[in-house]
Amino acid sequence: MSLIRRVAFLSLHTSPMEQPGSGDAGGMNVYVRALAMALADAGVEVEIFTRSTSAEQPAVEHPGPGVCVHNVLAGPPRKLPKEELPELLHNMVAEIERIRQHQPHGRYDAIHSHYWVSGLAGLELSELWNVPLIHTMHTMAKVKNLVLHSGELPEPRRREDGEQRIVDGAARLVANTPAEAQELVSHYNADFDRIDVAPPGVDLAVFAPAFRARSRAALGVRPGSFHLLFAGRIQRLKGPQIFVEAAGLLRRRRPDIDLELTILGALSGAKDFNLQHFISDAGLDDVVTHRPPVNAAELSGWFRSADVVVMPSYSESFGLVALEAQACGTPVVATNVGGLSRAIADGRTGMLVEGHDPLDWADALEALYDDPQTREDMGRAAAVHAEAFGWSRTAAITLDSYHASLGGLLVPPA
Repeated sequence: MSLIRRVAFLSLHTSPMEQPGSGDAGGMNVYVRALAMALADAGVEVEIFTRSTSAEQPAVEHPGPGVCVHNVLAGPPRKLPKEELPELLHNMVAEIERIRQHQPHGRYDAIHSHYWVSGLAGLELSELWNVPLIHTMHTMAKVKNLVLHSGELPEPRRREDGEQRIVDGAARLVANTPAEAQELVSHYNADFDRIDVAPPGVDLAVFAPAFRARSRAALGVRPGSFHLLFAGRIQRLKGPQIFVEAAGLLRRRRPDIDLELTILGALSGAKDFNLQHFISDAGLDDVVTHRPPVNAAELSGWFRSADVVVMPSYSESFGLVALEAQACGTPVVATNVGGLSRAIADGRTGMLVEGHDPLDWADALEALYDDPQTREDMGRAAAVHAEAFGWSRTAAITLDSYHASLGGLLVPPA
C-alpha cells in the first residue's frame, strides 16, 4: 500500500482554476491541475491551496474526484502583482494551518510546492507539520535574468535568495527536463541526487488529431490560407513580437502567400508592451486576429486549424503549448531554449530556431510553406511523439519522488 495517501499542493500565486493565457496563468496552471487529477486517479488525495482573489470565490472548489482547491484568504480579495505576494507569506501560512486544523483528517503526508513563493511557504509548513517538501520551480530567477532585454528589470535578489533557500531546504526537487535539472545544479548548487525529472503531460483525450479542414471551417479560417498560430500570454518573454516581425518579413518577401495569423492570449506583466504596435509596423493589420484565451477544448480546435504553431519564447521550463499542439497533429516552430528542445523533435515534429532574429524565423516559416508534404509528415509524427507524454506517466514519476522524500529509494517507472 502506498505510503502517500494525501498531498498538499501549494500554488499560491495563481490558481489552477484560472484560464491559462491571461494574467499570471499559463502552463503552470495546467500542470498543477492536471497533475493533481492524475495523482487522484492513482489513489492519492490532493488538496490545492491558492490565494483567494475575489470575495465571490467559494472557500473550496472541486475540479474533480479526489481533488479540492482551497481559496486561502490573505490580503485584499483581488488579484495582486505576484511581486507583492511575499509580503503575505506568513498570513497565507497561518491561514493554511487554520484550514488544516479544521480538516477531518488533520494531516498530509507530503507538501508539493509550485513556484518560489509557494516554496517559501512550503518550507515553513514542512517544519510545522513535520512532513517532507517537494518543490517544482517552473521558472527560475537566475535563468530568466540571463535573457533580459535592454531596459527590463531583473528578477529581484529576494527571489534568487528565496529559490536558494528552497533548493537547500526541500527534500526533493522535481524538474521538467534534464536541462532544467542541470540548471538547478549549475545556478543553485543543487544536489543532483535529490532531483527527479518528471516531464509534463498532455490531455490526450482533448488534444488529439482530427480533420483540419473541419476545424478551419468551424473557426472561420480561410480555406487555402497559410494559417500561423501563437497561443500564450502576451509578454515579451513569450516572443509574440518575433512572430509578428517574422510574418511581416515573410509577407513582404512572398506576397504570393495567403497569410493568416491568429494570436490567442491576454496581456501579462509589463503594461507598456504594445503588441498592436508591432502588428501595425509589420503591415499585418489585415491578416492578424487577436483573441482572448480559450478553454482547452476550443484551444485544441485552434491548434488543428493551424498549419504551424509558433513559439518564439526566450525561456521555457518545458512549453506545454508545444506538446498540446503536436498532440493535435500540428508541427511547431520554436526557439531552441529550455524544455522546448525536448518537447519538439527537431526536423521530425517541428523546427527549432537558434535565437530570435526575425529573418531566421521567416526562413523557417517559408521553408514549411514551400513543402506541404513535410508539414503533413511532421504533423503525423508530432501526434505520435505526443502520445508518450500522458499525465499518468508524470504522476507515476512524481509519486516515486514523494516516496523518495520519505527516505526510500526512487525506482524509475516501467
